[in-house]
Amino acid sequence: QVQLVESGGGLVQAGGSLSLSCAASGRTFSSYYMGWFRQAPGKEREFITTISGSGGNTYYAGSVKGRFTISRDNAKNTVYLQMNSLKPEDTAVYYCAAARHYSAYREGYDYWGQGTQVTVSS
Repeated sequence: QVQLVESGGGLVQAGGSLSLSCAASGRTFSSYYMGWFRQAPGKEREFITTISGSGGNTYYAGSVKGRFTISRDNAKNTVYLQMNSLKPEDTAVYYCAAARHYSAYREGYDYWGQGTQVTVSS
């Protein structure tokens, strides 16, 4: 069982930056791929990025590539999402999730956090 708690959301102006954190419980954190998703009102939950257990491999959705960076610190059981050059269309609830294997799909993830709101004003 893995419990995930996101933090760091808030309100930022377009062009600004924000950093999210996701703290995980359990002693097997490094064995999980960790991903970030987001869900805007009235839209499906969207895959953003994922990182392998070692942190050596990452994958980004086209909508955030070059602007967002995922990283992890296995000693702290924490995964991060650095978001730069934010746009109003990045406004959403952001979720972190854990998966036993690589996946870019919601169905591939076994554990989810409660989400944190990110609002980008124009």
